[in-house]
Amino acid sequence: MVNNFIHNERLVTGLVLLVAALFIVWLDWTFITWAILGAILGITIYETVKILKIEESLMIYVYAGAAWILAYFCVQPQTLVFGLLVLAISSMVFKNNINYKSLFPLLYPLAPMLFILSLPQDFGMKYLVWLVFIVAITDTAAFYAGKTIGSTPFSPVSPKKTWEGVYSGLVAGTIFGVIIGIIIDVSFFVALFISLLVSAASIFGDLFESYLKRSAGVKDSGNILPGHGGMLDRADGYLFGAVIMVILLNLFSVVTPDNVDATSVIQILEDALKTLQ
Repeated sequence: MVNNFIHNERLVTGLVLLVAALFIVWLDWTFITWAILGAILGITIYETVKILKIEESLMIYVYAGAAWILAYFCVQPQTLVFGLLVLAISSMVFKNNINYKSLFPLLYPLAPMLFILSLPQDFGMKYLVWLVFIVAITDTAAFYAGKTIGSTPFSPVSPKKTWEGVYSGLVAGTIFGVIIGIIIDVSFFVALFISLLVSAASIFGDLFESYLKRSAGVKDSGNILPGHGGMLDRADGYLFGAVIMVILLNLFSVVTPDNVDATSVIQILEDALKTLQ
């Protein structure tokens, strides 16, 4: 009974988050997307600081906030993190006190969040939609397959994760990713390659966050999302997945219109549903 309640709570929360994400996409307003992702960044940094037990965290928020403001005006905002690290390390060297643990939140979650922001800003909103669906389908399929047919442990980092769940998530995420990729005019083989690697990256993003929590001796990064835990628990797959997607989009020189209106995004979703039927 308790497990069913938790699963239902998780499903409802997931659906609410998906509807909220689609609403943001439908608005297709750069400032709103930037602001909402910024709020997510703030929460995930707070949760990371708490997990790592970083005591002096003020400058982390100052650096991250400054980077996020600059990112609104930048092409390839993910590159800002390198300048930020130079600034932070230079400041620590000047004080003769390098605290490597305090640098960690700048690499995770700040750097991957800048990669996520790069998708709508540099490639188009439809690529953010692509990422959201690949990761969401991978996570959902892996979770429920693992609960129903899973029996072979995947990694000692997270004993509850199973190979059956991982395979199911990879297959489901890749198939759906290929469908969306083709609809947004990405060639089949490029869509297959990107979808597979992004799906795999999202699984290891989840595993990495599990490692952080296990090392800190906590079950969840927070309790802001019923059935999921903290914001970092929900965003972990996207953080790794976005990095891989942006790198591959640049590698394959995928070029898209600067602006993708709401009608185009809605059409993508309708075409995907028709294909699945």
